[in-house]
Amino acid sequence: MGNIKGFLEYDRVDAPVVPEQERICNFQEFHGRLSKEEQQKQAARCMNCGVPFCQAGMMIAGMASGCPLHNLVPELNELVEGGNLDLAYRRLSITHSFPEFTSRVCPALCEKACTCGYHQEAVSTKENEKAIIEYAFSEGLVKELTPKIRTGKKIAVVGSGPSGLAAAQLLNSRGHNVTVFERSDRVGGLLRYGIPNMKLDKSVIDRRVKLMEEAGIEFRTNVNVCGATSTNTSGNVVGSISAEELRKEYDAIVLCCGASHPRDINAPGRDTEGIYFAVDFLGSVTKTLLDNNFDKSSAGVKDIENQVKDKDVIVIGGGDTGNDCVGTCIRLGAKSVTQLEMMPCPPTERLATNPWPEWPRVLKTDYGQEEAIYKFGSDPRVYQTTVKEFISSGKKEKHLKEVVLVSLESKKDEKTGRMMMVPVEGSEKTVPAQLVLIAAGFLGSERYVTDGFGVELDARTNVKTAPGSYAAFSSANAATTTNTVATTTSTTNTDATATNIDTATTKATADSINIATANIDTATTKATADSVNTATANIDTATTKVTADSINTATANTDTATTKATAKIYTAGDMHRGQSLVVWAIAEGRNAAREVDRDLMGYTNL
Repeated sequence: MGNIKGFLEYDRVDAPVVPEQERICNFQEFHGRLSKEEQQKQAARCMNCGVPFCQAGMMIAGMASGCPLHNLVPELNELVEGGNLDLAYRRLSITHSFPEFTSRVCPALCEKACTCGYHQEAVSTKENEKAIIEYAFSEGLVKELTPKIRTGKKIAVVGSGPSGLAAAQLLNSRGHNVTVFERSDRVGGLLRYGIPNMKLDKSVIDRRVKLMEEAGIEFRTNVNVCGATSTNTSGNVVGSISAEELRKEYDAIVLCCGASHPRDINAPGRDTEGIYFAVDFLGSVTKTLLDNNFDKSSAGVKDIENQVKDKDVIVIGGGDTGNDCVGTCIRLGAKSVTQLEMMPCPPTERLATNPWPEWPRVLKTDYGQEEAIYKFGSDPRVYQTTVKEFISSGKKEKHLKEVVLVSLESKKDEKTGRMMMVPVEGSEKTVPAQLVLIAAGFLGSERYVTDGFGVELDARTNVKTAPGSYAAFSSANAATTTNTVATTTSTTNTDATATNIDTATTKATADSINIATANIDTATTKATADSVNTATANIDTATTKVTADSINTATANTDTATTKATAKIYTAGDMHRGQSLVVWAIAEGRNAAREVDRDLMGYTNL
């Protein structure tokens, strides 16, 4: 803590942003950077608390408080304050895989738990993090670890979103051979096609992926694991690979497919043309922009503009995805944008029932709403409202024309005792709408993947694991548990009835070796033979190399073993915990990587 009075001497100053009237004309990032001197002042506001909740990453009252990655925030702020960004980057990289992502898209859990924020504005930890990582990239400090020695273990990561990338990064650094499978045409998952470019420029993803490839990670795009072969919108063939094929080829499989099953709105007229899931809409816009190099005069970009331009847009959902839809539609020339939120409008300040350091349940006006206020003169959000019916323009041409809105109120369900939002009778209102985007959240992972791998789901349709574990509950994992015993026995006549070797190195060369029972506690055995028949082998801790034309094993009891035919299945990210934040996905991917490494190697140093 270089300046013990920094929080008293300096007010919070945020990085400059491009004004709304300029930024809505393109899809470029609009957050600038503070000068080095000003950034140092902002870091000096850190109080170096005795109990820094900013790095706690704990659940309080059902909500996260502090950074799930447990970044040592006070240490980082002190290094930034002193201008030592080289050491700050090294410190940050110990706990964080991708600060360049979270410093752009994270809602800053660390800041919401900042002690300085109890009486005044919190320390700008998120911008300090961005200053560290962008300095590190500009100075060539960011390098992915390329192992000099490989373990020989092969690991498949299914999904290249934040959790998949984090898991792949750590497992590769340990020396395992990692292959990442992605069904889209580009790496990134949610980062690529779920978050608009003005929020996270896709060159930031490409910059990191290039380093990961150079470090030895293999990325296989256009591969739909457990899916069917198809052709995408660009005309590229999307291949497929089965769960069984992956089990045979890899020693471990990590499922990081996200919570990609969107929640629908089951209202009359749902099949009307002009209604899309928000994540599909955002993905198609980003893909079109990337395919056409952000050229607004290109035919592809004009086609996507025509879907929105001069139309009345209804966005169902008040979360981050809904906000991204608002900002995207404004950039594409929407006539009007209305954002529906089922819940009541939150308070502008913390209530007594929501004390610090809990996550603040307060009104937040994000960039999309700011742009709508500038463009249309009012906040686009309408609270306690949903769609009751979709109305088309005619019986033959089912183009969306209007929607019927209905107000909601909170009532207690007499059967369950829970409070529910129910329609208010007589509150219906018809409004024009030619485009509806459904951003109502997600219902877990897609079933064709979970069914393909035979993994169990919990009550929230997430992949089920034991508490604190990332190994999926599945029949495949049951087959790889320790002490796997085959019950076949043999009672053939043998030359050697029993052999008990405690500590020995044995080399045997023969045309035929018949061993009825072998109990080998600690041994290194090399056998070269035309035919080796082993009736029963109990190998507790052994390194066995057998060279033979024919090896028949009747019974095997292996305490510590992993066979590719039954590769263990793990899961991480939204597929494991449900729809969540990028920072949580990164934390999940890192934790899953440690468990995979420990299971494969017997210990982990990740």
